[in-house]
Amino acid sequence: MQSLASKALLQKYNTSGPRYTSYPTAPMWQDSYNAAAHEKTIRDTNQPLGSNPHPLSLYVHLPFCESRCLFCGCNVVITQQRDQAEKYLGYLFKEMETIANWMDRSRPVVQFHWGGGTPTYLSEEQMARLFKFQTELFQLAPGAEVAIEVDPRVTTPAQIELLKELGFNRISLGVQDFNPQVQEAIHRIQPLDMTAATTEHCRQLGFEGLNFDLIYGLPHQSVESFEKTVRDVIQLSPDRIALYSYAHVPWLSPHQNQIPEAALPESETKFNILQTAQQMLTEAGYLYIGMDHFAKPTDELSLALQSGNLHRNFMGYTVQHGNLPSDLYGFGVSAISGLQGQFAQNWRKLSQYYEAIEAGRIATMRGYELSAEDRLRQAVILAILCPGKISYTDFQQRFDVDFKSHFADAFPKLEDMAADGLVELAETGLIVTPLGRLFSRNIAMPFDAYLPQLSGDKPTFSKTV
Repeated sequence: MQSLASKALLQKYNTSGPRYTSYPTAPMWQDSYNAAAHEKTIRDTNQPLGSNPHPLSLYVHLPFCESRCLFCGCNVVITQQRDQAEKYLGYLFKEMETIANWMDRSRPVVQFHWGGGTPTYLSEEQMARLFKFQTELFQLAPGAEVAIEVDPRVTTPAQIELLKELGFNRISLGVQDFNPQVQEAIHRIQPLDMTAATTEHCRQLGFEGLNFDLIYGLPHQSVESFEKTVRDVIQLSPDRIALYSYAHVPWLSPHQNQIPEAALPESETKFNILQTAQQMLTEAGYLYIGMDHFAKPTDELSLALQSGNLHRNFMGYTVQHGNLPSDLYGFGVSAISGLQGQFAQNWRKLSQYYEAIEAGRIATMRGYELSAEDRLRQAVILAILCPGKISYTDFQQRFDVDFKSHFADAFPKLEDMAADGLVELAETGLIVTPLGRLFSRNIAMPFDAYLPQLSGDKPTFSKTV
């Protein structure tokens, strides 16, 4: 069972901090890493053919939605003009084909994901055409995770049947909260019966994995109201549950100004909602994977946690296939790629994305090439967030550093965290405690060399819990 944290610990550690889907984090990326730089990286990491043993992960961003959910911080395009999707596909195909021509396409794709937006905004014909185009360019590995995010409000039974026929085997349902008052406040009316019907249809079709996304900290939520949502979720029995913290950042997402701040739960209430939900899920048999993910003991994520093959990238927690993490190629507006030592992000606006591709370039807006020090710190942060432990000897062997002396400036903070019960410090290494896993972002932050540069009047990152 997850250990409970006190109000004092919450007040001490509930600060703004990165989610560490990358290190260095996106605010540190540079405009000087442009389309030409990313092209060189792609070519260099794929030549000569067969020289890169890392498998592939592919992500496609499909940004269109029929309406805006007020909590959403994703890069979306709200439109009822369905011809916009067809125009977008034309540019997307050109981007994928251009990049594929620079790659060693014999590398197996172990993770394949469509996100958004609302991927099922596309028609059945468009989804089938996109899938065919991608899988002719790239080779899906046997047993690859082929996943998609869906909105039960707009996804039809026929679309779900097509997805299964195409080869999708994992489906993620946006749920957020079943409480009608909360749903009305966030402009997402989605009754329990609607989600249950979609869930049952997916099960009947034989999808191997079913995920639910929940959000705590939304307007009008209370411990009691969210308990009911969690009970309903447990009854529906998804294989994985993502329990995200709502980040109220109206200075970054102006539409969030429509949510009255007075309706948001106070910090202590929000944290109690989180702890109650975590306790209910673990008592129901789910394993706590880390940060915001839970999974059934038989799920791949749970098995990867136990075997040491858990990894983290821009798509959250993933399974590391073999000894090497995959190279992630992101396609579409705002999509992010994470190769071995380089990050790249596409233009965020459709107009800029289209303009780049029309000019014969790829759509890279910015990126980053990691230094040797960045790679070391990235490995430390991943060790905290994934297995939850650090072996000093391991880092000595991998990076030729004396861990304690190299990170001497971090140890006063770590010793303070040890006194609070978040970590255990020994001569041989560091272990994140069950209580500390609630604050894993805080434990990673002392190893982030760039955080002091990112302070300002408005927080760059959301609250850590």
